[in-house]
Amino acid sequence: MSSVLTIRGGVPLTGRVTVRGAKNLVPKAMVAALLGSEPSVLRNVPEIKDVEVVTSLLQLHGVTVVKDPVTGDLTLDPKDAKTASSTAIDAHAGDSRIPILLCGPLIHAIGEAFIPDLGGCKIGDRPIDYHLNVLRQFGAVVEKRPGGIHISAPHGLHGAKISLPYPSVGATEQVLLSATRAEGITELIGAATEPEIIDLIAVLQKMGAIISVQTDRTIRIEGVKDLRGYNHRALPDRNESASWASAALVTRGDIFVEGASQRDMMTFLNTYRKVGGGMDIGDDGIRFYHQGGKLSPLVLETDVHPGFMTDWQQPLVVALTQAEGVSIVHETVYENRFGFTDALARMGANIQVHRECLGSVPCRFGQRNFLHSAVISGPTPLRGTDIDIPDLRGGFSHLIAALAATGTSRVTGIDIINRGYERFTEKLAGLGADFDITTTK
Repeated sequence: MSSVLTIRGGVPLTGRVTVRGAKNLVPKAMVAALLGSEPSVLRNVPEIKDVEVVTSLLQLHGVTVVKDPVTGDLTLDPKDAKTASSTAIDAHAGDSRIPILLCGPLIHAIGEAFIPDLGGCKIGDRPIDYHLNVLRQFGAVVEKRPGGIHISAPHGLHGAKISLPYPSVGATEQVLLSATRAEGITELIGAATEPEIIDLIAVLQKMGAIISVQTDRTIRIEGVKDLRGYNHRALPDRNESASWASAALVTRGDIFVEGASQRDMMTFLNTYRKVGGGMDIGDDGIRFYHQGGKLSPLVLETDVHPGFMTDWQQPLVVALTQAEGVSIVHETVYENRFGFTDALARMGANIQVHRECLGSVPCRFGQRNFLHSAVISGPTPLRGTDIDIPDLRGGFSHLIAALAATGTSRVTGIDIINRGYERFTEKLAGLGADFDITTTK
């Protein structure tokens, strides 16, 4: 079964949406519960596909997951953790890339892990080599088997000095989840320091971990023998908040995003203001709106935190198609993230993508012939068209382009958006969007 969204564009989005816990933190905090000797409670959990997938994976491994029907809080009890069959795990292979992060906690809990072939958005080469190399440095034995990878540690995991060639969020999470109960001290050099990483560290510290973060991207973890449970409220999803902000700008609307956090979005907010977006920042959220004048072009480069986040880039590019003049965007994190611009060009946008690095931020793939820089000339009217959603953030970008366009758009593949946007069609309806949903086999 798949859903098709028929959008009649040209209606400003106005109203209020609520953003809950971050997609890039909540599933990882759920995995961390495996490390404890008692139940954990995770609050502010969104109803998204990635949470469903991790819930199923944990249950397959004997973890009891109970959802409060009123608050949505999750209670996760790992006391009966066990090995799951490879067939059962493999059923989730195409749904998420989270399973690789189960390795360290499962080794600590039951001595082994089996990880199926991994899915996820097709936005670039995201190999699991970093993860496997990290686990080997902790003393794990990695074996390729039919349908996936078996990982064990006959002599347990031991602290190590690890240096990442790039501040990978996933590899940093792998180190944190593996090192907290490893014997000895782990030093991670070149770590990612995104807000979601810091929140995961806060979760682990509540469990009894000893973790310090240095100013030079070095994280030091002193292994402990046992961890207890945690009670934690997940930080809000800054990516969803920024997506709704861009939607307000593109559709000339006015959206209050309840739960949006200024502290974690400062780089985005500065850029939003430069483009010409309006905002009112409050204690309970941020109001984003189009101020009625012309939007300004800009030069933008994505980067690791505290730079401009790659997940913010795609929705903002749609807004830049309506700016007066030429904007340049240099993507330095994922090499295939501009594939979504093909649909925008069919809608009337003037976007040219280039293999050259049109910027100064160091780029990992500038010499590998990828189209990773974009020149956007505007403003250009957008026209409705048929769109097939390629990935999560690109899909939301297509969605807001269709909402801003004149005429009707038919959008397929919208189920991908459920991975990271909670009840997004309900929110669209609440903001006054004009659309219909049909389900096909």
